[in-house]
Amino acid sequence: MEPPENYSTATSFSVPFEDAHEIILRWDSTASEEARERMIFDGDRQEVDLYLQAVDEIQKSMSSTSISSDHHDQDSNDTRVNSAIQIAMARLEDEFRNILINHTSPVEVDSLNISDRASSYSSSSWNLFTSSARSSAEFDQEEFGGGDHDDGLDPIQRADSTNSSSSYRSTSSIREIDLIPQEAVADLQSIAKRMISAGCLRECIQVYGSVRKSAMDASFRRLGIEKLSIGDIQRLEWETLETKIRRWIRAAKVCVRVLFASEKKLCEEIFYGIGTSIDDACFMETVRGPAIQLFNFAEAISISRRSPEKMFKILDLHDALMGMLPDIDVVFESKSSDSIRVQAAEILSRLAEAVRGILSEFESAVLREPSRVAVPGGTIHPLTRYVMNYISLISDYKQTLIELIMSKPSTGSRYSGDPTTPDMEFAELEGKTPLALHLIWIIVILQFNLEGKSKHYKDASLAHLFMMNNVHYIVQKVKGSPELREMIGDDYLRKLTGKFRQAATSYQRATWVSVLYCLRDEGLHISGSFSSGVSKSALRERFKTFNAMFEEVHRTQATWFIPDSQLREELRISISEKLIPAYRSFLGRFRSHIESGKHPENYIKYSVEDLESAVLDFFEGYPVSQHLRRRSQ
Repeated sequence: MEPPENYSTATSFSVPFEDAHEIILRWDSTASEEARERMIFDGDRQEVDLYLQAVDEIQKSMSSTSISSDHHDQDSNDTRVNSAIQIAMARLEDEFRNILINHTSPVEVDSLNISDRASSYSSSSWNLFTSSARSSAEFDQEEFGGGDHDDGLDPIQRADSTNSSSSYRSTSSIREIDLIPQEAVADLQSIAKRMISAGCLRECIQVYGSVRKSAMDASFRRLGIEKLSIGDIQRLEWETLETKIRRWIRAAKVCVRVLFASEKKLCEEIFYGIGTSIDDACFMETVRGPAIQLFNFAEAISISRRSPEKMFKILDLHDALMGMLPDIDVVFESKSSDSIRVQAAEILSRLAEAVRGILSEFESAVLREPSRVAVPGGTIHPLTRYVMNYISLISDYKQTLIELIMSKPSTGSRYSGDPTTPDMEFAELEGKTPLALHLIWIIVILQFNLEGKSKHYKDASLAHLFMMNNVHYIVQKVKGSPELREMIGDDYLRKLTGKFRQAATSYQRATWVSVLYCLRDEGLHISGSFSSGVSKSALRERFKTFNAMFEEVHRTQATWFIPDSQLREELRISISEKLIPAYRSFLGRFRSHIESGKHPENYIKYSVEDLESAVLDFFEGYPVSQHLRRRSQ
């Protein structure tokens, strides 16, 4: 469109009213096909400036209409001004929407790496964004051109110089990006100022919110954030939720620290100087729905049914939200966004309560675990592995849990007289954190449960071996985790070590006392001839009894299993240190009495070396394939 004939684009003076009115009417999209097909801000800057000056002239005429001697003429002039204002505002609304749509696209999130402590910033990691990204420091130093030239300063420069010290721009983990190019932002600001001054604030906010919400929804889809109700989330299988929690943590950091923060910056830039409440209103119009959608996921997890397997993902969720809370407080700092801050804080509190509840329920589950089938071979019970792996993971979250677990466990006492609950006296554990006391209590109740399970073994020796294996496993798991060892402490670790060694001693007594009893001298000498007389029949019977007992122990205990190779070897050595010298001595004293009679091989079936070899079969966990081997065979 050509400007009016009497208007020179080179002039710096304002457009006369008649020319301004003509310009407004020429761009009336309801009256002109060309106006419908073209957008002013898609053209050259002279045309943009001319239209904006025309709008300014009409608005000025509206606020200070000349006093006319002819009342009828004044009414007619007011009607022309009001009509022109309505046409201009409708046009500016269309232009505002068109600029937003043309320059709005979902953020490319794949290249983004958001950490809890994003203190080091690398511009190379941001250059794949559809919109260019920059840190607050870079933002403050740049200058931008274009836009409304009402005064000496560009509005975006002015916004920078005024707001560069605001708190959220200096938060190390927040990374603002340019969602819209700065030239377009300047145009949007020039339109917003004129629409709002003409009383079209509601229309301006609605247009901004509708376009930007669509962009936010698209970014959410790229981040994998689904529109699920709290009920939908709670109906999902936990395995599915675990994956979604991992995705949510990453996505939430991007949303809070990049998308929401950048949207806030964009609102501040566009509506700078018009009023803080206006940029807040536009910001919340855009992000309230997406923010509620985002945090509803964490809320659903926080109020879901508690079970031990959820503990660590809930802790991940808690830690992530705790890390984001300062950023949430800053991005949603206005009074109008109170509800978002409150929701996040309440979710964090519920997640903490869920963790405390899960720990208590886990303790109860360990104490009451009902399995009554004895594990074959006295090996490590699945409950022991599960519980110790669980508390090892708990120790990995030590810093968080020390803050969350504030009360001591509810334990039994030696004075309570309750046979279903073990004793634990806190006086012996002075100075330990509540978390450490809970971990020790879990080990106490685990041992209590295992002692009950050991009673399902008919063989007392196997029951002791079972306890030795399991308590030894507990000790090794504690030693293998520096965090767990530090919390439990060496004093209690020594007590545990003493327990598995006591179980090993009890096993040896239950198994070998009766075997070694066969190798005593008592009962072999003929009465009255103590110095020389030996009852060969009693001696032969003694050898037969020893052979039968050892063969039975060998056959049985080769199928028992000690999974820890070092413990297995130590117990074999301990057995050999008692058995071999006793057998060697007995054989040395009485061999000649047997060999001088008939069929000595039926009584002295094994050499010392045979026994040494046989002991090596013990605790391997599988049956021996043949009778006890003899060196003579």
